[in-house]
Amino acid sequence: MKRNKQILLFFALIICISIIAFKISNNPLTCVIYLILFSATITYIFNSLTNEYSWTDRLWSTLPIVISLFYYFKTLNNVLLIVTILITLWGLRLTFNFARKGGYSNSEDYRWAYLREKINSKIKWQLFSLLFIAFYQQLLFIGFTLPLYLLSKEHIYLNKYTYIFSIIAILFLSIETIADQQQWIFQESKYGRLEKRDKLKKDYEQGFLSSGLFSLSRHPNYLGELGFWYSIYFLCSSTINNFLNWTLIGPLLLTTLFIGSVKFTENISQNKYPLYKELYKKQVAPVFPLFYKRLK
Repeated sequence: MKRNKQILLFFALIICISIIAFKISNNPLTCVIYLILFSATITYIFNSLTNEYSWTDRLWSTLPIVISLFYYFKTLNNVLLIVTILITLWGLRLTFNFARKGGYSNSEDYRWAYLREKINSKIKWQLFSLLFIAFYQQLLFIGFTLPLYLLSKEHIYLNKYTYIFSIIAILFLSIETIADQQQWIFQESKYGRLEKRDKLKKDYEQGFLSSGLFSLSRHPNYLGELGFWYSIYFLCSSTINNFLNWTLIGPLLLTTLFIGSVKFTENISQNKYPLYKELYKKQVAPVFPLFYKRLK
C-alpha cells in the first residue's frame, strides 16, 4: 500500500476510535485515556507494518485538538471554549508546518533513522517503538492537556487571569510561528528551493541558522512550545484560583522530553557542523534566552 493511502487509513482509524472513546464515559479524562490507549496501539501496529516511525509525529498536532474538544463538549463552559480555540490555533500552525516539510508524505523524521543505527538491535528497537515512540509520547498528550481537567467541573467562570494567560499563550505561539518560518526560509533557500537571502550568507557558510530568533536561543521553537503549554496550565489553574496543583506534572514531563530532544538533536548538529559546538553553543543559550549571551 502506498504511503498516502496508509496515512488516510491511519487517520480514518484515529477518527473512528475518537468517536468510540468520546462515547465511553461522561468523564472527559476517562475518554481521553481510552483514546490514547487506542491510538498508541494503532500507532505501534503502523510502526511495525510500515517500518516507518513518524506516526506519532503525525498525531502530535492533531490529537491534542481532539482532546480539547472532548473536554469542551463534555462540559460546555466558556473557559474551556477559549482554551480549545487556543489549542486549535496551536495545532493548525503545527500541522501546517509539519505538512510543508513533507510530514504527511513519504518522509520520516531523520532522527528516527539516526537512532535506529545507534540502537542497532531489532528487539531493542521494537521495545523502543512500543514503549517510547507509541505509548510514552502519546501519554504525554494526556499530560500536557491535563490542566483542562481542572475546568471540567461545574461553576467555572472567566476571570482576569483567563484573559492574561490567553494573551501570553498567543505571544508564545507567535514566537514559535516566527521561529519555524525563519527556519523554513533558511532550509529552503539553503538547498536552492527558494532564492538565497543576503542576510543569511554567514548561516549558509556555517551550515546552520544562527540569526533572527536563533541568535537569542538555539531552539526558539521549543521556547514557544513550552511557553504555550505552561500558559495553558496557568490559564486553567488561575481560573480555579489554584496556581500550583497536580496537573503541573504534564508540562514538567513535556519539559523533560524537550531536554532530551535538545541533547539528541544537538549531538547530530555538532557532528555535522564544527562551528555549532565551537562557537554557537558557547555563545547562545539552548532554549531560554540569556540576553548577555547573544551571538554577535
